[in-house]
Amino acid sequence: MSVLVYTENWDGKFKKLSFELVSYSAAIAEMINTGVVALTIGQVEDEELKKLGNYGAKKVICVTGDSLKYLDNKIYTSIIAGIAEKENSKVIVFSNNNSGKAIAPGVAVRLKAGVAAAVNALPSSVEPFTIRKKVYSGNAFAHTVIKSEIKVLSLLQNSYDIKETANNAEIERVAWNVEPGMVKTEVLDVQKQTGKVLLTDAEIVVSGGRGMKSPDNWGPLVELAELLGGATACSRPVSDEGWRPHEEHTGQTGKIIAPNLYIAVGISGATQHLAGISSSKYIVAINIDKDAPIFEAAQYGIVGDAMKVLPKLVEAVRELKK
Repeated sequence: MSVLVYTENWDGKFKKLSFELVSYSAAIAEMINTGVVALTIGQVEDEELKKLGNYGAKKVICVTGDSLKYLDNKIYTSIIAGIAEKENSKVIVFSNNNSGKAIAPGVAVRLKAGVAAAVNALPSSVEPFTIRKKVYSGNAFAHTVIKSEIKVLSLLQNSYDIKETANNAEIERVAWNVEPGMVKTEVLDVQKQTGKVLLTDAEIVVSGGRGMKSPDNWGPLVELAELLGGATACSRPVSDEGWRPHEEHTGQTGKIIAPNLYIAVGISGATQHLAGISSSKYIVAINIDKDAPIFEAAQYGIVGDAMKVLPKLVEAVRELKK
């Protein structure tokens, strides 16, 4: 028996998200008295694979193959389900990101497993298996009971603290031959954004709303993000107005993010927006309206005109970085 955790890699490298997933899976494994098997797909060097052992993985499986360079839901689902059966995994853990959302349901169907998506805590009980998750766009919590023998979980980012341990994980490499008929997608070209922190990867995000008043006022916000080594984002009304590109839109109908720090400038905090950023570890709100809903979600708040507060904040950060 084991806990299997799917650890996505980016060009052969793991990010903090992967270590959080392994730490979380190790805690569950301890609760059910078993070990953690970490699975990744694609070319990854041994030294990088060993890092997963430092967060609780007893075994690391790296699956490689000619057709596995790009995510294909059907193929990845088949691989993960196959490894889960081979390792007799009773709990399979994914991240609640785009990849996890695409693959986890298919794995659950193949294994006839119960699913709890967007969980944000360890099980409160393993008999019966009871776990907490967000519902109603993050406005409430539900305690979900999974009665099936196999459980599939997807963890919200920043829901569990990374715990480093001394552990020398066993590394196993598996060459996976994909049947030609399974390959339905052909990638013709890949264009990667360079010189800018990706919104979904950023640890710090500075976001603006209609309180910025005009697209011409975005300079200080962009500068603050650059000084902090973060990314820029915006609310839906801003992207709809064409003030900022749609790729920066965060919220229920935009990108769902979970940075360590989210600075909301001139954003009122509509339910749809909060649904996309509520998993942020810390939220700082700047708004002229002291009754704005964003303050209910924020750990820190500044009541004031964004056009006056933001330049002073930029100046203070600039001074600290000298």
